Amino acid sequence: MLTSPAKLPRSETSDVIVVGAGLAGLFTALKLAPRPVTVVSAARFGEGASSLWAQAGIAAALAEGDSPKDHAADTIAAGAGIVDEKIALLLAREARERVEDLLRYGVPFDKDLEGRLTFSREAAHGRSRILHVKGDTAGRAIMHALMAAVSATPSINVLEGFAARDLVLRDGRVAGLEVAPENGGAFAPGLVLPASAVVLATGGAGQIYAITTNPREARGEGIAIAARAGAVIADAEFVQFHPTAIDIGRDPAPLATEALRGEGAVLINSRGERFMRAVHGDAELAPRDVVARAVHREVASGRGAFLDCRALGDELEEHFPTVYAICRSADIDPRTDPIPVAPAAHYHMGGILTDARGRSTVDGLWACGEVASTGAHGGNRLASNSLLEAVVFGARVAADIAGSFAAPLQSTGAQDAAAAAGHDERLEQVLRRTMSAEVGVLRDEASLVKALGTILSLEPEAKAKGDRRLTNMLTAAKLIAASAFARKESRGAHFRSDYPVSDARLARRSFLTLEAADAIAREAVETRPREKPARPRLVATRSAALNA
Repeated sequence: MLTSPAKLPRSETSDVIVVGAGLAGLFTALKLAPRPVTVVSAARFGEGASSLWAQAGIAAALAEGDSPKDHAADTIAAGAGIVDEKIALLLAREARERVEDLLRYGVPFDKDLEGRLTFSREAAHGRSRILHVKGDTAGRAIMHALMAAVSATPSINVLEGFAARDLVLRDGRVAGLEVAPENGGAFAPGLVLPASAVVLATGGAGQIYAITTNPREARGEGIAIAARAGAVIADAEFVQFHPTAIDIGRDPAPLATEALRGEGAVLINSRGERFMRAVHGDAELAPRDVVARAVHREVASGRGAFLDCRALGDELEEHFPTVYAICRSADIDPRTDPIPVAPAAHYHMGGILTDARGRSTVDGLWACGEVASTGAHGGNRLASNSLLEAVVFGARVAADIAGSFAAPLQSTGAQDAAAAAGHDERLEQVLRRTMSAEVGVLRDEASLVKALGTILSLEPEAKAKGDRRLTNMLTAAKLIAASAFARKESRGAHFRSDYPVSDARLARRSFLTLEAADAIAREAVETRPREKPARPRLVATRSAALNA
């Protein structure tokens, strides 16, 4: 059932609220049925989710000769030494059951003439284990199937056009969610939705960067509201930049799926040189962080970077219709012309620290999908593991909530909240440009201090204007930049030119609170260049964070 933002019937709230209508959110809601659930969606139902845009597919070790153990090993290898190995194996082992769920929901995964699932190989996978739909439409196909299932499930109420503003706490436990109309303009009335359980499935934080493949709704607000409620944030410094966003001046930037390189497309510069051969033994199939830095160097040098798909010929239009259509709309014929590409913020490995059940460190708060940090990705996500993680942990969150509350609690209904102020687009653009320039593919101490200084200077302006969206974006940006400042090494997607190698002593995940991030930021800005900042106050271990 869809609920208009103009009217929210007070009787139609439920004790479980899922924030986000992407793959993780919808799968969680479906798995909770027949328990009443309210799904809060900032965009119209079926729009604004990164899952819709996923071109690659979903990784699952289902092919003959493959195994969950092999899949987990590839995940661990790609994760730059800080993947939680138990979580990686759990993820791989539960893939079969979740793919079977998706098939039951009607997802039309590609099959051969005999009706068997077909698999392709992508970067850093040792075997062909990626399930696709018509080559590059997996995300859209999966989402359309789940949207149809949600629409047919009477226990799920979708509240369209509302964005989460803050969590409501009572005695240290989540008691509800404050929301406001996404496009309500200045001083739009807000609402508080009471809840005994809130699941954040708000997606990533790509929109705090100037160049991103993420939709407008992916602003990092889920991380921000969780951190403000006291949740521990893990691995925030690890932002994955997709190496082959199509460089045609659009925001968000469309991407050329990694599957193209798996099928034989190569990266060249304006001289026609295949530059990846000299960078990594796997060339175009090297881990994403390696490819992204190489593409960045070519673009920064003025030589440019291009994805050469000419060898695929007419197969492009049939097997990769999304990429083909995007190129043609920009007057590029990828059958005859190399596609201009550049790195773009694509996926955040960091997020709200959760355990294997999807529980955060705040009572009553769960998280799944990109907004969560389960430990499955480490410092560098393995291609096509994100959709798998969304459904595996969506199911686990639903099971944990179902087991935590024997029966739905009686909701007291929505309550009015303070009006929301307008949004300052100019200040948002300042933040986005700063993050891309200073906390992007390459980082160093000077750039990170500059970014933290900009963030600290913008925060009072956002607060004075009552701009909650910008405040949340600044909070997410500060967590990422402070974590990047604290990690004085290069690892996975986090590359510091002043610490260009990995330090074995730092081969561990990072955990911090908003209070610690603020302290790191202020000390870094205040002490530069007189002395080195004091050791950041990070939570020492995952278990300590979860048991705090």
